[in-house]
Amino acid sequence: MQSIIDGFAAAFRLIITLNPELLRIILLSIEVSGTALVLATVLGLPVGAGLAMRRVPLRSLVVSLLNTGMGLPPVAAGLFLYLFLSRSGPLGFTGLLYTPAAMVIAQCILAFPIVASLSHAAIANVDPVIRQAAITLGATPIQESLAVVKEARYAIMAGVMAGLGRVMAEVGAIIIVGGNIAGYTRVMTTTIALETDKGNFELAIALGIILLTISFSITVALRFFQRLGQTGTAANSWA
Repeated sequence: MQSIIDGFAAAFRLIITLNPELLRIILLSIEVSGTALVLATVLGLPVGAGLAMRRVPLRSLVVSLLNTGMGLPPVAAGLFLYLFLSRSGPLGFTGLLYTPAAMVIAQCILAFPIVASLSHAAIANVDPVIRQAAITLGATPIQESLAVVKEARYAIMAGVMAGLGRVMAEVGAIIIVGGNIAGYTRVMTTTIALETDKGNFELAIALGIILLTISFSITVALRFFQRLGQTGTAANSWA
């Protein structure tokens, strides 16, 4: 019991003193996950909106694939990406394997179906009156789409936050394509796994506390956007 108490005390000292190694790992984690989330949103939101608002060939199949992708095993995604980026793979010439860029790609692959699928659901559930009103007022197709997306913005943000929660907690895919190289590709989740195996519980506990804090913040933000979406829907129903 005393060793556990000592471990937590040392972990809090690392956090309070802003240990350089700790900060470097946290900043790299935020950089990788943030970049992956931005890419997933830029790619996923138009896909979700297009599936919800336009007649797309094989739409049901695409939506089913996106829903399946939400539960994509991270190690499977990491394995296939590794095969593509390895020297003998079709993208081996890029030299991306064991780099932060490969980790960004892996996390983007995991976040994309979540953002796209939840964006599709959010936009598809918008009251058709919004779209009809925009058309009646002479809106162009782009303006019509923006009006619908604006109406679903809180539910879309909830989907984006769900994608962030997915990538921040990811370890399987990024350790395969990133290699967990100290000072280069080592992020919070992979460091926790490595340091625990080494018996260096102080750094692992410190990063665990930070990761739990971030996860709690994401959960609070997700709930906040869900409530805003529900409030907006209720307000529109009374209008």
